[in-house]
Amino acid sequence: MNLKIALLAGDGIGPEVINEAVKVSEAIAKKFNHNIEWKSALMGAAAIDAVGDPYPNKTHDICLASDAILFGAIGHPRFDNDPSAKVRPEQGLLRMRKKLGLFANVRPTFTFPSLLNKSPLKKERIEGTDLVFLRELTGGIYFGERGRKDDGNTAFDTCTYNRDEIKRIAVKGFELAMKRKKKLCCVDKANVLESSRLWRETFQEMEKDYPDVKVSYEFVDAVAMRLVQWPNSYDVLVTENLFGDILTDEASVISGSMGLMPSASVGLENSLYEPIHGSFPEAAGLGIANPLATILSAAMMFEMSFGLHNEGANIREAVNKSLIEGKVTKDLAEKGENSFSTSEVGDYLKELIR
Repeated sequence: MNLKIALLAGDGIGPEVINEAVKVSEAIAKKFNHNIEWKSALMGAAAIDAVGDPYPNKTHDICLASDAILFGAIGHPRFDNDPSAKVRPEQGLLRMRKKLGLFANVRPTFTFPSLLNKSPLKKERIEGTDLVFLRELTGGIYFGERGRKDDGNTAFDTCTYNRDEIKRIAVKGFELAMKRKKKLCCVDKANVLESSRLWRETFQEMEKDYPDVKVSYEFVDAVAMRLVQWPNSYDVLVTENLFGDILTDEASVISGSMGLMPSASVGLENSLYEPIHGSFPEAAGLGIANPLATILSAAMMFEMSFGLHNEGANIREAVNKSLIEGKVTKDLAEKGENSFSTSEVGDYLKELIR
C-alpha cells in the first residue's frame, strides 16, 4: 500500500520524537511491504519564525493532499510569557482543527503492567484501566465569542454549541462504545450550564438508537474525582472541548508518564495523530524526550486511517517489550538503572520490528 503522510514536527521536542516515529514507521512499512511518502510542513512557533503564520496555507494544502497527518508538538516560552503577543503557536493549532474539521479527539488511557509502580496512584486502583475520552475539538469556549470591555477591565469567553455539533461527536462515542464494553459516559455540567443541558438532551434523545449501550450522565467535577479513585470503572467518556482538555491531561498521569499516551483527532477532511504531551522546550536537543507516545500515535494512524491493524499491533508489541526490558528514556528508568536516549529507544524499536 502507498501511504501519503503529512509530517508536522512543530516545536521543542517535536522534531526529535517525530524523527523516531518516522524511523519505526519505516521499519513497519518495510516489514509489511508498504511505501510511505512523507511530506514535511511547518507548524507552530517554527512557522511563525519562518513565515509569520503558525499554520501557513502551504501547510494546510499539504495536510489536505495527505492520507493522514503525524504531528509532534507546538509551543514556546517566549509566547507563553508574553500575554500581549498577537500571534501565537496555539492559534495555528486551533485554526488547523477548524479548517480540517478535526472535531473528535480520541484520547485513550491505559496502563502497562510493567509500569504500574510508576503511576502516582496505587496499583490496585489503576490495574486494568483501559478507557477512551472523546473530546469535542472544534466548538465550545475555545471558539466562542470573546473580548474585553469596560476599558479592558472585564474579559469574557463564550461557550457555544449547536445540536449538530453535539450529535456528530455523540455518534462517534456510541459507535466506539459498541466496539468496546458498551458503556458510555456523557460528561457535562448540566446543573449549571445551558450548553451542558443541550449536551445531555441530545445524548438522551440518541439513546434509543443504541439500545445495547449503557449510558451514564456525570458532572465533570465528579468525573475528575472518580478518575483518580476508580479509573477502571470507565470505558468511553464523551465531553465538550474545555472539560475534555482538562480531564484528558488528568487521566494521562494514570499510566505513569505523559510521554506514553497517544491520541488521534478525527476530522471531515483528514485525521491527525499526535502525542498528548507538549513541546517541553527545556528538553529540546538533550536527547531525553520520550518518543513512545508519538510512536504509539503512529500505531493508531496505521489502524485508524489505513485499516492496517497488524502493523499497529506490531508497534505496540515492540513498545511493550522495550518497557519490560527497560529500554526506556530517563523519565521511565528505575533509580540506579541506565536510561537510553530518544534516538536509542527508536533504534531499539526499529530493530525489534525488523
